[in-house]
This record gives sequence, C-alpha cells and structure tokens, in this order.
Amino acid sequence: MKTTPFTEKHISLGAKMQEFAGYNMPIEYSGIIDEHMTVCQGVGVFDVSHMGEFWVKGPHALDFIQEVTSNNAAVLTPGKIQYSCFPNETGGIVDDLLVYAYEPQKYLLVVNAANIEKDWNWCVSHNRVGAELENSSDNMGQLAIQGPKALETLQKLTSVNLSDIPYYHFTVGEFAGVPNVILSNTGYTGAGGFEVYFYPQYAMKIWDAIFEAGEEFGIKPAGLGARDTLRMEMGFCLYGNDIDDTTSPLEAGLGWITKFVEGKNFTNRQALEKQKAEGVTRKLVGFEMVDRGIPRHGYSLLDADGKVIGQVTSGTMSPTRKVGIGMGYVQVGFSKVGTEIYLDNRGRKLKAQVVKPPFRK
Repeated sequence: MKTTPFTEKHISLGAKMQEFAGYNMPIEYSGIIDEHMTVCQGVGVFDVSHMGEFWVKGPHALDFIQEVTSNNAAVLTPGKIQYSCFPNETGGIVDDLLVYAYEPQKYLLVVNAANIEKDWNWCVSHNRVGAELENSSDNMGQLAIQGPKALETLQKLTSVNLSDIPYYHFTVGEFAGVPNVILSNTGYTGAGGFEVYFYPQYAMKIWDAIFEAGEEFGIKPAGLGARDTLRMEMGFCLYGNDIDDTTSPLEAGLGWITKFVEGKNFTNRQALEKQKAEGVTRKLVGFEMVDRGIPRHGYSLLDADGKVIGQVTSGTMSPTRKVGIGMGYVQVGFSKVGTEIYLDNRGRKLKAQVVKPPFRK
C-alpha cells in the first residue's frame, strides 16, 4: 500500500487504518459520529494527501482544459477554482475534479485518488494541443481543515487574511512558517473551512502547528468514514458510487458544470447536447427514509407495486438528523421532490420520500 506523509502519525494516534485507493488511510479515530459532529460544530482535520494533482502549463493550457473538461474554464481568472468533470466518449464520466487557475498559462487539476493513473493516462492521450502536463501527485501533501472554527484556527498561522478568500477561491502564501502553501477555501464537508497544499517535507511541521492552533476549539483528526457521512449529508457525489464511467453528468444533476458554450468542443459534446435536448430517462435523486432503515449502496429502489425503478448509489444513517438518507438513480417519473418510493432492504419494502439535498440544513 502507498502511504501519505502522515501515515505514521495516524498509526501512532491509534487510528483504524484501511486500504483506500491503494493508500493506507485512517477510517476513524474517536468514531465516525464523534468526528462528524466535531466538524459540524468545531474543527476537524482530514489527511487528503492521497488526492492527485496535475499541472497544466504553457500557451495551450487553457485549450487543453477546454477540450477535456465539461465546465467553461475560460471564465476563470487567477485565484479562482472550478468544479468540473472529464466526460468520456460514451456519455459517462472519467472523473470529477477541481480546476485551479494559478496563472494565465498555469492550472492545477485536483483529481480523485482512486483515479490518478486512469486520469493521467486520459489527459496524456487526449492532449492534442501540446499543453505541458506534469503529474505532481507524489510531490504534494494536502490537509482539509473543516468546520466553523477552521478559519480562526488557521488564521493564527498566516498573515494572509483568510476572510478575504471567497468560497472556491485560493491564494498562495506563507503558512505555519512554510513558504508557497496553497490556501484554498474549499472542502467536501459542507461545514466550511480550507484545504492546504504543501511539499511533503513540511507535512509534520504544518500538522503540529494546526493542532496546536486549534487546541482551544477542541480540534480533532478525522478519518474517511466521517468524510463520507459529511459529504452524504450535503448530497455531494462520490466517484465510483454516484458517478462513474456509465453515468452521464446530465443524469447526475451536473448540468450546471456541463457548458455548451461557443468554441468549447469538449469530449462527447454532441451526444451530451442531444441528451440535453431529448431529456434523460433516469435521474440521480436524494431521498430520506420514512420507515426506519438505512439505505446501502446497491439496494434496489421500488415503486408502490414493488417494481424496480432504480438503485441506491450512496446511503447512511445521518449523524445530525438521525434518519436514513440516500442517493440513487430512479426513472424520471419518480424523480420529483415529494415522490414516495420504497427501499428493498433485504426483502423488506421500506417507505422513503424523494427530497432535495442537502439533508443537513
């Protein structure tokens, strides 16, 4: 298994470790619910150094990004971040990603850990314009400091005014005495906070500084278990569950990052435009259990007569709501908010209702 700069620290702190995307990662420390609530109410720290980072540089950098991603990167100015996806040639999604506009001819693509090799090969094979590509995934550490007390914690460690960085924007500055740290107002929890990127040799210096700064706020490390329940409560898609090579961004409710603007001829644009014009046959929806039960990935979704109308892609017991919540693809006729659907829980037919995420208000 691969390791991150913090792997030994996680082990020494007693984290429950498990393989994820080829990495030895912490799943939980004090417990998923405790870590979840810590992030919602205070501040928690996630090691996300397993994520992938690709630099795209040179005079053709923007042309390349416009060809391989669905969103319109032409609107980005330095310091802005954009959520996007790599459409594939058959209507599905290679991966979802963040695009950081670093300089006019320099961008950073942040991709999912499980897809680093796949995404890199995709980018290299679809680089028809001669952009300069560099895979820096092994030369970058990353921590996500999330929660309502994240800004106060981090502000102690930098002269950069973090309050001046809007959501989905970033800056580069000195942090915890370390130069050239990317300070990004992003996260996958819906609880607010920042993600910081740095060279691996500074990892423990930054970790120790953050935990010392956050001590008064009850800061805790958090694992991938809480990261998943937090993103679930927000209705954020997880690649491999809610989106994959077979799911269209339009089916997944990602039409807002699929821009059919003039001059942007991204992969499979024509087929997706046709799908938009004709309409999709299934949609990704959020749903909340009415009957007591926990939806799980792969469970069938049914109509009132017991006929299969879809499948659960993600599900959990909401730590803040204490109710079963889920996401799944259903036939369009059952996608309207308020529609009654049923979960096939190992042969038990349990009532649920389609709702609009986020589940945590």
